[in-house]
Amino acid sequence: MPLVRALRDPASTAGLDGEGWTRLIALARAEQLVGTLANRVRGLPKPDAADRLLEAARASAEQGRTQALWEAEMARRALAPLGLPVVLLKGTAYVAAGLAAGQGRSIGDLDILVPRDRLDDVEAALLAAGWEWVKPDPYDDAYYRRWMHELPPLIHRERDRMIDVHHTVLPLTARITPDAGAMLRDAVRLRDGMAVLSGDDMICHSAAHLLADGDLAGGLRNLWDLHCLFAEVATPDLWARARLHGLEAAVARAWRLAGLLFETSSPRRREPISTGGPAHVREMDPRLRGDDGRWSDRPYRRRLLARDGWGRATRPVTRFAFFVRSHWLRMPPAMLARHLLTKWRKGHRASG
Repeated sequence: MPLVRALRDPASTAGLDGEGWTRLIALARAEQLVGTLANRVRGLPKPDAADRLLEAARASAEQGRTQALWEAEMARRALAPLGLPVVLLKGTAYVAAGLAAGQGRSIGDLDILVPRDRLDDVEAALLAAGWEWVKPDPYDDAYYRRWMHELPPLIHRERDRMIDVHHTVLPLTARITPDAGAMLRDAVRLRDGMAVLSGDDMICHSAAHLLADGDLAGGLRNLWDLHCLFAEVATPDLWARARLHGLEAAVARAWRLAGLLFETSSPRRREPISTGGPAHVREMDPRLRGDDGRWSDRPYRRRLLARDGWGRATRPVTRFAFFVRSHWLRMPPAMLARHLLTKWRKGHRASG
């Protein structure tokens, strides 16, 4: 994919003409990576029109960064009376910590992690500070509260910005149960009173979000996050930490895929994973020796690269298979059947 090649090696864009740049920018927009691309190719030769588009994307990403940090500050102020640090997750965490993964990154909702036993207090504080429920439906509300890893999403009535309040990082119905308490205990405090996950926990969370929950929509952006995190914040304790959270397989697969597409550096050897690949993973954690990813990673690669040269979705069968997989990972079969039947009935009544 041209976008993968451009992110991995920005100099490879030197031979692109106007149409080539148009296609590349369209592809980057489809994957929510246009701000990242703009940062990677800044200063390199390109047509004036492409340069203007990318500078606009870079400026938009910078505005998004400022907005995300302000929203985090608003959440911090709302929760300050509770004596809780605001543990930032995902894109906002990357920009707050000044990490490479945050450079040019598209940031949507504000995601925070709080102790589960303080959810009622957090909810009350946010509601008092101007946030409102997005999902008023009683079934959806009950489903989130009983089975999900977060409160139902909230949106601020004035700023129109959403916040997702997590108490762990995977649904309670998922087969994997990461140790959210350990993540909170080992979170790294920032100067402004907020906090982020430790580097290894950031990687575990990102790998869980990419591979243990969801259908890999937006997966290329998440894999780029992991590429940056592996190279910048991983420690030799990464595999022990992944084992603690039950995420060894997800982290290992993320590492292999990042090495395959972006030639990510090994956190131990600081050399491209593609030169040794899964052998490095197996060396650091012998429990992973049974799978070098040669065959099992192929469907994931197909899903991550399921776009044509203009950014249009391709491979509908692969996309649908991963959609089904995402639901299968989240719920036991009987519960999934009941949930889908309930949602179908509700939709059928609404349309009737």
